[in-house]
Amino acid sequence: MPRPSSSWLRTFRSAVFMLMACGLTVPVSSARAQSDSQPTLLQQYGDWGVYTGTNSGNKVCFALSQPTSSETNPPNRPRGQIYLFVSTRPADNVRNEVSIIIGYPFRAGSDATAEVGNARFALQTQGDNAWVKNPGEEAQLVDAMRRGADLRVSGVSGRGTTTTDRYSLAGISAALDRVRQECP
Repeated sequence: MPRPSSSWLRTFRSAVFMLMACGLTVPVSSARAQSDSQPTLLQQYGDWGVYTGTNSGNKVCFALSQPTSSETNPPNRPRGQIYLFVSTRPADNVRNEVSIIIGYPFRAGSDATAEVGNARFALQTQGDNAWVKNPGEEAQLVDAMRRGADLRVSGVSGRGTTTTDRYSLAGISAALDRVRQECP
């Protein structure tokens, strides 16, 4: 399964930061092709928002959430925006891809982890992004998210700060169902 292109990530960040500038709790970035659109919030399901937009003229749908709590060690380390999103890009034949923007550059060459209940998944990292390391486990993670109450993401920054972010999974099933409806 192809990972998001840097173009897709730039577009996503632009859209998220624009939404924040409009007073919404989700950010979006700036430069994009003229045929691309800013993500539009379709509906909020519990702690998850469902968005659609276009990238390079192709429709993209995603469910997005921010952590309900974050812990750092050492404490009180500054971080940028933090998001977990599950995206579907039909033109790329990508469905339910779990991605994380952690708010700091990960330690080079390090992995992170995602945990739902007793299920644990290795995440590959690059810059401030993380994805499921073994794409064959992505569906298992999404299934665990649908059944779980919360998801924990842990990693280490380039400066050695360890973090654990907790995401509520309230509303994830309805959000993913809506994503599937919008981007079949």
